[in-house]
Amino acid sequence: MSERRESGDERPSQESPRTAPVTISDVQELVRRKDEIEAQIKAYYEVLEDQKGVGMNEPLVDVEGYPRADVDVYQVRTARHNIICLQNDHKALMKQVEEALHQLHASGKEKQARDAAEAQNEALSQGQGLSHSPPQPFAKVNSISPGSPASNSGLQVDDEIVEFGSVNAHNFQNLQNIGTVVQHSEGHPLNVVVFRRGERLQLRLVPMRWAGKGLLGCNIIPLQR
Repeated sequence: MSERRESGDERPSQESPRTAPVTISDVQELVRRKDEIEAQIKAYYEVLEDQKGVGMNEPLVDVEGYPRADVDVYQVRTARHNIICLQNDHKALMKQVEEALHQLHASGKEKQARDAAEAQNEALSQGQGLSHSPPQPFAKVNSISPGSPASNSGLQVDDEIVEFGSVNAHNFQNLQNIGTVVQHSEGHPLNVVVFRRGERLQLRLVPMRWAGKGLLGCNIIPLQR
């Protein structure tokens, strides 16, 4: 007798396959294939050019309806067919290149955000054990461009910077420290703490592309102590 399976019997789970992360080499391979297709399309257009300058739309029959005797009709039709097929392949491949670049860019942004968060947490944990003294400013804002991300955040000229993301007086060495944080935080809010006329203020600054130069639109100089 054959055994009947109850509706509740376990069945192998069907998990959707995970897509492997896109790498730079994947993008380079797609671009190589794109260049190869473009070279083939160019070669077939040269075939048409050799046939009395026939393009993709000129008629291949004479006024009486007979195949033209001044061109190789079979060669022209073959070239036209191959050009159409290759152009469709090129269009599909360009879409793959665009999607791959988007995924690569997105994964890079996520990694930068994680690295910045880890660096900030590490700096905070180190700072807790260094000293219980009040935080000291280490840099100063000496110019701000109107309409810039720095201006929109509320930063003002002569603000003394106490914290800039993960950078503070304990780990600040030079302005490159700030530059690195800015580059890794494009599009993400940074916590900026300043002293302004004796008052401690906390601001949120989002580095981003704007009409002017850089990602901030301000100039920062180290404080000489």
